[in-house]
Amino acid sequence: MSQAPTASHTLDGSPCGHILAASAVSGGRAARLAAFALLPAFALLPAFAVAIVAMAETPPAEPMYLGPSALAVSNDETTLYVACTDAGQVAWVGLPEGVVARRVDVPGEPTGLALAPGGNRLLVACAAPESKLLVLDAGTGERLAAIPAGHTAMSPVVSEDGRWAYLCNRFSNDVSVIDLEAGRETARLPAVREPVAAALAMDGQTLLVANHLPLARLDPEYTGHVAAAVTAIDTRTHDTTTIPLAHGAHSARGLHVLPGGRLALVTHLVGNFEETPFRVDMGWINVNVVSVVDVPRGTVTRTIGLDERMLGAANPWGVASTPDGALVCVALAGSGELSLIDAPDLLGEFARLSMQPLMRAWPTYVSLGESLWRRHALPGAGPRGLAVAGSKGYVAQYFTDSVAVFALPERAEEAGGSEAAAPVRSIALGPAPVLTPQRWGEMLFNDATLCYQHWQSCASCHPDARMDALNWDLMNDGIGNFKNTKSLLLAHQTPPSMAEGVRATAEAAVRAGFVHILFSEPPEEKTAAIDAYLKALQPVPSPHLVGGRLSPAARRGRELFHSEAVACHVCHPAPLYTDSKKYDVGSRNSQDRTDEFVTPTLIEVWRTAPYLHDGRYPTMHELLDEGKHGLSGGRREMLTDRQIDDLVEFVLSL
Repeated sequence: MSQAPTASHTLDGSPCGHILAASAVSGGRAARLAAFALLPAFALLPAFAVAIVAMAETPPAEPMYLGPSALAVSNDETTLYVACTDAGQVAWVGLPEGVVARRVDVPGEPTGLALAPGGNRLLVACAAPESKLLVLDAGTGERLAAIPAGHTAMSPVVSEDGRWAYLCNRFSNDVSVIDLEAGRETARLPAVREPVAAALAMDGQTLLVANHLPLARLDPEYTGHVAAAVTAIDTRTHDTTTIPLAHGAHSARGLHVLPGGRLALVTHLVGNFEETPFRVDMGWINVNVVSVVDVPRGTVTRTIGLDERMLGAANPWGVASTPDGALVCVALAGSGELSLIDAPDLLGEFARLSMQPLMRAWPTYVSLGESLWRRHALPGAGPRGLAVAGSKGYVAQYFTDSVAVFALPERAEEAGGSEAAAPVRSIALGPAPVLTPQRWGEMLFNDATLCYQHWQSCASCHPDARMDALNWDLMNDGIGNFKNTKSLLLAHQTPPSMAEGVRATAEAAVRAGFVHILFSEPPEEKTAAIDAYLKALQPVPSPHLVGGRLSPAARRGRELFHSEAVACHVCHPAPLYTDSKKYDVGSRNSQDRTDEFVTPTLIEVWRTAPYLHDGRYPTMHELLDEGKHGLSGGRREMLTDRQIDDLVEFVLSL
């Protein structure tokens, strides 16, 4: 691990000697653009600072970080509930004073909150390989029920009559239907890939679910639609339909249904993945958007950019509207801002004609005019979950263990302009966090202000330090040969980096990524912190495990994997399941300039579809059965279909 700074440092690396509290809100667009014109992109910093220290030898007794990520507000607006994901707690915060009145430990990482009708029960999604939906007394915090769910539960939703709850199971790729009266799960409904957010529409008759990533082929011969999608579930029949987002859509995070229940908003990115990323300005690589879904028709009617023409609005996360639906709010996790727009403007003709990104063309945005969004810097870092109640809005600030509170104007333009700033303050949920190199690196990894014009962060192509399920032509190995984004899990432990091994180490790849993808050169202290974060990543247990163990089929597959006849272990030896060498496995396509590619690790391979360097196989079964990967020379024909299934089950259990 990199040596930590010997003294406290601010986020720009300068010594500070003490922890600084969260501070002021920035001014309007003119001031920001003037600052942008005068400073290099990597010198633009959030309006706060925290201390960075070496990792203690003995972990502290109390949680080191709280990590607020999701919020809910009581019906009488006197209590703010905060899901503190890293601490495994839910905090009760009294309003308007902002004092933490209660902390309740929960089994797993709290990743979503919902109040049942009447406001007397608080539902908490507790993420784990075997998640639980926790039902708490909203007043006292007393546990009323703990109902089993799937892998990494998120975003609970409650029906209007309080009888049913719905829960996204991110890594089970499905949705739990829970009978709250009986206290049990009654059904699992399929989603597309990594469902992360949900909301009820059409008077509760439709459940909308935002899927985080696309699942599609990516090789040169495939010309179909590649996009994350919204799953629409009929709550009466449990029938499901799929609503694709815009071509190139990925990294969906937030979903909100506007009053009336007929229109829904989804926050996500759109990648210009079919073009060579030779520049980042004006959204050439990724743009940040809100898609509008017409629920009755089951279609996306428009995809509206959050960015300004020369200033990105990176990594949109939470989205909400005022109770009357007049004002829409979006938390920008990468740029540390809150963005506001009047709903009629978002749904109007000007936005449709001039604020929709024009992918595969330059400039990416067709408008030369001013964006209708009004953006305001927040006092903390890592805004994620967003809640609106009455005339107030609340944003969970993940990296500073705080919640921003802002007064909502009647119209977005009343809080915008070159002089005005949205009234905002910060509620501290605990002591100001002291950052280890790993935590600082995680914050920097998600910080788009390190990118030229703030278009994207490292997390834009590597959400959660994994992958965006798209192909990119990164020019590391020539132009015109696109390759699948790789997960960064174990990247530092399994050199070389990149599919062709063009970077000798992950350290070199991190620094090259800043230069060639973010178009900036931060100081070594920051890239070393990102190295520390990536080295500390731990694999998520596979959803194919049963009670944390291999299933009978996976155990049979393990025997095949290590057998002399199949011999997968020769190139994929335990414990990292890669020998870090290059081989010709017959995967060259019409774009490639070489026959040989680096053997990837199989740890967490269940999460990294599509497979091979060009993403030509959406499933592991297709890779082994149709592609005969590692099974050439008649070895596939020697195996039965059941043996292929067993082999797939073992590999996906790693």
